[in-house]
Amino acid sequence: MIVSWALNFVIGKIALREIPAMVLPGLRIGYATLLLIPIYLWDARRRPRIEFRWSDAPRLLIVGLCGITFNQFFFIAGLSRTSVGHMAVFISLSPIFVLAIAAAAKQERLTVAKVGGVLLAAAGVVILESSGKGAIVATPLGDFLALLGTLAFAVYTVASKDLASRYGSIPINMLAYGVGSLTLIPVAWMYREQFRLFEMSANAWWCVTYMAVFSSVLAYLIYYHALKFVSASRLSMFTYAEPVIAAILGFLILSEPVTWPFAAGAALVLSGVWVAERA
Repeated sequence: MIVSWALNFVIGKIALREIPAMVLPGLRIGYATLLLIPIYLWDARRRPRIEFRWSDAPRLLIVGLCGITFNQFFFIAGLSRTSVGHMAVFISLSPIFVLAIAAAAKQERLTVAKVGGVLLAAAGVVILESSGKGAIVATPLGDFLALLGTLAFAVYTVASKDLASRYGSIPINMLAYGVGSLTLIPVAWMYREQFRLFEMSANAWWCVTYMAVFSSVLAYLIYYHALKFVSASRLSMFTYAEPVIAAILGFLILSEPVTWPFAAGAALVLSGVWVAERA
């Protein structure tokens, strides 16, 4: 799962060589939604019917928009303007945002250790931004868009906390991908003049297929399956390997530089997330 997500950053970079950043999210999510439909129908047959509550509608809308629409839009927009390593590090800040939002929603209680972890991660971000000055592959705008995508996913995580247990993880993901398709495909259509679908190379099609099949569908199914056997906190520890693997793959495949300031900033961010989660 982690290797699939780490490689997704590199595959996305390669796809962006042919597919505009405003088109790729709709193409990927539309593809993934088609793959999820038979999985959702299979799950619906074996699951007892769950009564829908209209009081959940506002939160379900937030889950749908933040889980895929905003998350994927800012992910691709950020990836087109920053390096694979920076992107992976900023994505790993998700637990920090989840903690802050959950504390604001009174789902979590802030402690000295948690605040210390947040400050440690923030220091790492400052070092990362300093190390990226003057770099072609990493820009402050790209990093900011990556942060917005991470923030959107954190909102999705907190908002879906009770909903996933009530309606099931597959229906919640089907909802998010359905909303994502309805919102991102029209955006892709608006930019159709800059892009010819049937002129895509086989390499670009393989990239989109990978992003839809492996990082969008299979990785999430692995994640939710693993949650049946492993605690969420233990499972989240595996995500610390994601920025490291992504940075190595970015260096090997795309020749993106891995500098000592980047390594120091990434280490501080991951340490801060670890301290906050451990607390």
